[in-house]
Amino acid sequence: MPARQTKFYKDKRHGKIMGVCAGVADFTGIDVTLIRIGFVLGTFVGSGFPLLAYIVIGMIADDRPSELDYADRETARFWQGVRAKPANSIRDVRSRFREIDRRLADIELHYTSQNTALAAEIDSLR
Repeated sequence: MPARQTKFYKDKRHGKIMGVCAGVADFTGIDVTLIRIGFVLGTFVGSGFPLLAYIVIGMIADDRPSELDYADRETARFWQGVRAKPANSIRDVRSRFREIDRRLADIELHYTSQNTALAAEIDSLR
């Protein structure tokens, strides 16, 4: 079964103990240092509940498959956005395609229109 891009995985390669904080950081797109600081503060304030949750998540969550290692930062950010707000991601992709389509239409219009200056320049090269 192929790995799902939108599932939570613990990230042992970038983690310190069990990789839960690194997995949360990868899943949400928040810096791992901020997640770790929040976890430590939550442990002191929350009377140990975050520590118990960390251990349970560390035991239950799957390890991140190596096939989900992204080649570039843009791809990683895209999938983080998909996990955080899927509706916004679809809107962003549609917006990107509309922009690409508009640019291609402009190029097509430029090359298929009656551009007499361009035609004269081409004829002068013959």
